[in-house]
Amino acid sequence: MTASKEFGFGTQIRKSPYFDATVRWGAKDFSVYNHMYIPRDFGNPQKNFWNLVNQAILCDVAVERQVEITGPDAARFVQLLTPRDLSKCAVGQCKYVLLTNAEGGILNDPILLRLAENHFWISLADSDILLWAQGVAVHSGLDVHICEPDVSPLQLQGPKSGEVMQALFGDSILDLKYYWLREYELDGIPLIVSRTGWSSELGYELYLRDSTQGDLLWEKIMAAGAPFGLQPGHTSSIRRIEGGMLSYHADMDINTNPYELGLERLIDLDAEFDFIGKSALQKIRAAGVSRRHVGIIINGPAITGSNTCFWALEKAGQTVGKVTSAVYSPRLQQNIALAMVDANFATLDTEFVVTTPSGQTTAMVVPKPFYDPKKQLTVS
Repeated sequence: MTASKEFGFGTQIRKSPYFDATVRWGAKDFSVYNHMYIPRDFGNPQKNFWNLVNQAILCDVAVERQVEITGPDAARFVQLLTPRDLSKCAVGQCKYVLLTNAEGGILNDPILLRLAENHFWISLADSDILLWAQGVAVHSGLDVHICEPDVSPLQLQGPKSGEVMQALFGDSILDLKYYWLREYELDGIPLIVSRTGWSSELGYELYLRDSTQGDLLWEKIMAAGAPFGLQPGHTSSIRRIEGGMLSYHADMDINTNPYELGLERLIDLDAEFDFIGKSALQKIRAAGVSRRHVGIIINGPAITGSNTCFWALEKAGQTVGKVTSAVYSPRLQQNIALAMVDANFATLDTEFVVTTPSGQTTAMVVPKPFYDPKKQLTVS
């Protein structure tokens, strides 16, 4: 969807509180995510990548809708939704979690924020978890209230993001730990700020709690960031694939289980708590998986943009997998990709034939993440 003077957008797809600001600041293309428009292009994806890794970018990610869960049984209910043990999740802490269905399939891989003892936000990837959670609650027998609050996140990401945040909030922001949150008020604008983001870089998410102030918040952040080279931007496919970060509907879906993705660390099958999909995941663990998600490099000319469909991976003339996310990394000067392959062909250095829009070429399994494997940038 290309931005122009007349967008022609309908009311059935929502605009974020930052929509007008992103257009003023140069957003050129949009897509739809969680029934909302999200900016996908400010003119040059490689320039956006370099802005991210060298300075900082501000991204409209209001599409990361929140499912708010409150009530006396909120903590018990949230644990029912995820296989990750939340018993040690403190108030003010965030957790990367998986939500699974009765077959062990992944419904979403959100960030969970615990704002109070029985007050949670599930910060969503692209799927209708609000409806899922409300449906589960009907038959849970638990006393909870589930809604979508007036909350719209921005992502401020990149090595200069800490300096921009210091200019906005003062020195108190400097001790906010990775995957923790804090409540702030910026000149009367109510916010939750967390040390999280979808970039594999140092970064913050600012959760606006009053959508009428979206334009004001955007401009305040851009003004504070100007001395540090802050640029408007969009979530970078280049950087997230470099970091091995997964995208829901691309790298996983309802038919993908956590073991195929190598996410065993997010599953606590031997703990006493129950959750949806526990028995199915116990069976999957015992039987093993028939496919695995891997990193690959693709030979040939630089990929233009990113893949818009799954590319088949072949071995001896047989399809044994598919490329789920692919992009050219200007830093690594390689075509890098994530792929789901037959478990028999998931070992390092396994070679495949792949057909891209540029023609047939070869690919090989390599370690992932492709860059900063210990995630030192995000936690520094």
